[in-house]
Amino acid sequence: LTGKEALSHFPSLGAPGGSGPGKGHVKQCELLQLSRKQKRLCRREPGLAETLRDAIRLGILECQFQFRSERWNCSLEGRPSLLKRGFKETAFLYAVSAAALTHSLARACSAGRMERCTCDDSPGLENRKAWQWGVCGDNLKYSTKFLKKFLGQKRIGKDLRAKVDIHNTNVGIKAVKNGLKTTCKCHGVSGSCAVRTCWKQLSPFHEIGRLLKLRYDDAVKVFSTSNDAVGHSELAGPHRHGPSARQPALSRPTDLVYVEDSPSFCRPSKYSLGTAGRTCSREGNCDSMCCGRGYNTQSRLVTFSCHCQVQWCCYVECQQCMQEEVVYSCKQ
Repeated sequence: LTGKEALSHFPSLGAPGGSGPGKGHVKQCELLQLSRKQKRLCRREPGLAETLRDAIRLGILECQFQFRSERWNCSLEGRPSLLKRGFKETAFLYAVSAAALTHSLARACSAGRMERCTCDDSPGLENRKAWQWGVCGDNLKYSTKFLKKFLGQKRIGKDLRAKVDIHNTNVGIKAVKNGLKTTCKCHGVSGSCAVRTCWKQLSPFHEIGRLLKLRYDDAVKVFSTSNDAVGHSELAGPHRHGPSARQPALSRPTDLVYVEDSPSFCRPSKYSLGTAGRTCSREGNCDSMCCGRGYNTQSRLVTFSCHCQVQWCCYVECQQCMQEEVVYSCKQ
């Protein structure tokens, strides 16, 4: 984190504040660049400022992991300019940031880091007082309800870009919801199921990031079209095939959508640093990553731990080995 750019609707983070008693969380809220309403909500929710930082870090790391082999690698450089445009990459940023916020808030509730929420208490689960057995369900219901209030989503008339941003934000929230699973555990003598405890548990965030990357790969370019049936405009993509070919296809709630084609990201620009010097895989993505400029080959010796053995009582002893490694990097 640079302290100058971030992934979501609040554009920057300051240095972490103290998390001591009293009004420590209020000081942390002031360090975050939030709207007036968001700061008010933050001050009312002890633990929220720290959760927001965790969410931004989670979103950034996942984005960079998913795009580690792409021309655009989700680096912080160029992010402010990118967020002003309607590219596929912008769509992913909105979705992954919303997903990270949703995920982090739900986990913060179940971990006891938020004062105004606790374990999930969804109706219909067996033995809803799961906390008595040392388990606590992730509170997605509170997370999504609070997040919509925090982001202040409203219906935007004919502003296509605003509709696209809200749509992609909701795609991220839905991705977290789709990964919510019911986990159960039996309690009783000799493994019998005399008492069965069930609770809600979120998928690991890597699974959500992988799903959103698939949605990015299949993202739909959209425009705004009037829907006479519901009385307002909607997002529509390419025309369908077959009998309804004259009708534009409305985007699905799970589609990531964008409104303008992305740059190549090959050369340095206000959106990225380009791909010169980036490492690549000769058998995999060098041709694409290097944009036809070719790549350099370099051999280097790397040191790694080897021949490790567990020593009595409590430590592992390893030798240091060296091996030659070939690295490929894109030419200027």
